[in-house]
Amino acid sequence: MKQRIQELFEHQMSVWEMARENYAALDHVSVKTLHIGDVTYKVQFNPARIVSSGAKIDKKTIAARKCFLCAENRPAVQTGIPFKEHYTILINPFPIFPRHLTIPDNAHTEQSIIERIDDMLDLAEALPDFTVFYNGPRCGASAPDHAHFQAGSRGFMPIESQWRQLIAAELGTRGKAHLYALKDLPRSTFVIESEVKADASELFDIVYDDMVLHFGEEEPMMNILALYEENKWVIFIFPREKHRPSCYTAEGEARLLSSPASVDMGGVFITPLEQDFEKMNSEILAQILGEVCLSRYDFEELIRRIQDDLCKK
Repeated sequence: MKQRIQELFEHQMSVWEMARENYAALDHVSVKTLHIGDVTYKVQFNPARIVSSGAKIDKKTIAARKCFLCAENRPAVQTGIPFKEHYTILINPFPIFPRHLTIPDNAHTEQSIIERIDDMLDLAEALPDFTVFYNGPRCGASAPDHAHFQAGSRGFMPIESQWRQLIAAELGTRGKAHLYALKDLPRSTFVIESEVKADASELFDIVYDDMVLHFGEEEPMMNILALYEENKWVIFIFPREKHRPSCYTAEGEARLLSSPASVDMGGVFITPLEQDFEKMNSEILAQILGEVCLSRYDFEELIRRIQDDLCKK
């Protein structure tokens, strides 16, 4: 698969001018590092991501536009690689990573993770040079009406290398799968580590079932990262309370176009506007995370429910 992905990138860069220009522009993006306690975050000024950060995902807007992940609506120049019969691996033409993939289902069906976690883990195993990620329908997905994953170059997000130093407690196990909670407030993070895919899936289902489903939502709000290393899977689960922080719709100087998704939760905050990049500091970052992530109380209550269920099952 590694060779096929490389050939896909080479081909798409040779024939797709817009994508080629956007990937070349990554060499010139501005990045700065911030800290909240012991946790490292990066902020990236990336103008091309205005397409995603500024996306309207209300039902009226979604119904009125053509789905850009459906094969018949994608640019004619965009080609891909089949995966598991019903997915297609595509390059993302609006990249954050040096190598950025989008993996839509071939059918137009709503974004949902509960019956796709095994697919996500299979993708992570097939793409060991990438971290696979999932954005919930109201947690950063700019196409909540079409099931899809994304994947980006491994080692890009700070949490990938830092999480072991942030473990607060091991919450329980299922077979070869271990569940941890991280000490990284105001972000709230679970990590599953497993040598066995089925055990990881079972543990994920327990966490999923204990999350709060808000009225009118399709599934509990969350972002997920998954990677495969040294013959085991690592899954990061970020339970969410809110889609976008109050600064997103604020007026005047208080406005900041931040719409956190999986990459932001993983420690790389994307700012498509230069003034927002300049403005962003640790205090603002902590405020944004405090709004969109679970509160300390709600995270502790979720942990209690999960531990109770692990003892029962």
